[in-house]
Amino acid sequence: MNQLQPATLGQLKKTGYRHRSVKQELRDNLVRRLRDNDELFPGIIGYRTTVLPQVCHAILSRHDMLFLGLRGQAKTRMLRMLPQLLDEWTPILAELEIPDDPAAPMTAIGKRLVDQHGDDTPIRWLHRDERYHEKLATPDVTIADLIGEIDIVKHAEGRYLSDESTMHFGLIPRANRGIFAINELPDLAPRIQVGLFNVLEERDVQIRGYPIRLDLDVCLAFSANPEDYTNRGRIVTPLKDRIGSVVRTHYPQTTVEAMAITNDNAWTDRQSQDNGLPAIDVPAYLHRIIEEAVALARRSSHINQASGVSVRTSIACMENLVSSTERRGILTGEDRVIPRMCDLAHLVASCRGKVELMLAEDGQGAEDALIVSLIGEAVKGVFEDLADVDEYELIIEQFTEGLTLTAGDDVSADEYIANMKLVDGLYEAATDMARRLDLDIKDDQSVASAGEFLLEALYVSNRLSKFASAAGTGYRR
Repeated sequence: MNQLQPATLGQLKKTGYRHRSVKQELRDNLVRRLRDNDELFPGIIGYRTTVLPQVCHAILSRHDMLFLGLRGQAKTRMLRMLPQLLDEWTPILAELEIPDDPAAPMTAIGKRLVDQHGDDTPIRWLHRDERYHEKLATPDVTIADLIGEIDIVKHAEGRYLSDESTMHFGLIPRANRGIFAINELPDLAPRIQVGLFNVLEERDVQIRGYPIRLDLDVCLAFSANPEDYTNRGRIVTPLKDRIGSVVRTHYPQTTVEAMAITNDNAWTDRQSQDNGLPAIDVPAYLHRIIEEAVALARRSSHINQASGVSVRTSIACMENLVSSTERRGILTGEDRVIPRMCDLAHLVASCRGKVELMLAEDGQGAEDALIVSLIGEAVKGVFEDLADVDEYELIIEQFTEGLTLTAGDDVSADEYIANMKLVDGLYEAATDMARRLDLDIKDDQSVASAGEFLLEALYVSNRLSKFASAAGTGYRR
């Protein structure tokens, strides 16, 4: 903040400052960004033509809004980006419990302060980050938390109950001149939701039935999962009626968008100059397999789609894929490693709990089996876009004759290449597959990754079988 900013009401008036409501401020700044063709919500991918227009219309209409969508659809992230549409700094009356506009105070204390000091009334400047307040709705939230309560100590000092100074104000009044967000709105008990009616419609609050009215200047925003998913509670109908706009969110609509979101959020850069860890390059085809498996989960009849499959599933899977590859590089002493099919086996741990089966009586292990099946289907789908299984009949026939090939997540690329060369034509087929996957055919790590992808594709196509032994995982007929 500029140290020469006005420090009194009189100095503020000389700047031409005029009172604007928070919603008008959001609207004006949005209009400016639209005219300048600035990015409205940087980092939000896949919502450009679907969700963002809904948000823009809500702000232009000066509405309170509800972000409604399944878990992992960036609802909270978008809520926390709303303050970027506020002015960077805004003046408020100094030393007040509730932020109040010097040009149009709404509290009795603020009005008295301006009446007493006039143009000498002290002001301070509030940064937009301080104007955003958020509360996670939990069943133990009370009206006192959100709206306020009588402060018995102040009342005992001799103040009247009808005096604002006897009140301990809750989170919403303290968010005056800003944005107040409630996450997971249905988790609020219905009787607490009723307490929000006046805030949303009449823009005022009453505490304990006393005629203390605060004409609040606040923008309210909420997030919620669809009601058919949330078994813990519902949004009461009159409250929904008072929310100006309901913004529907969704999962990524294309694999490219899903990959971009995962790349932006997953922790995959593990190497630094001083830690001596191996460099890890994740091929695009492996990332695509992860996203295709998650997309299949979102369409599976075995999974409760009302619960959803969060994008956090893709992020966690990518991080575990990198970690499995990193572990192999540490054990084998390789300076650079590329993930292989064996690393996908460790994605089960990052999917557990993120998918909700339709039938709870499916038994222990059903969740893991379903995840493995979805990954296999994704591998098969990616392979079929690149090649035909019949191209590799000569290789399959060698396995029919009793040949086995040992793989595993502790086998180095050099060892894997050596094992592939024991099968006539497999190394050449792996090199060709690396070319089809846009990998470096002269790089052993890339060829090893492509070769195992080929063998896994033959396995999920029921042309080979896979076994586990003390020596690791292997393929045979």
